[in-house]
Amino acid sequence: MPSLNELQQQLAELEVKITFQEGTIEDLNQAIIEQQFLIDKLQQQLRLLAHKLSDLQPSNIASQSEETPPPHY
Repeated sequence: MPSLNELQQQLAELEVKITFQEGTIEDLNQAIIEQQFLIDKLQQQLRLLAHKLSDLQPSNIASQSEETPPPHY
């Protein structure tokens, strides 16, 4: 059976580990928040870029006003 001194030492070690884990969890949480912000920003930029690209690409189909009438007219 462990002595009171050994139990106190084990308890102190557990408290140190928990404190370290809490700090690590907070650091990881902050990293995830920053990464999500960056992902959101990149997705927004990608949508804008895709929209601009679609505006730049000419359509292979002529608009109704540009179409020449069929030969039998």
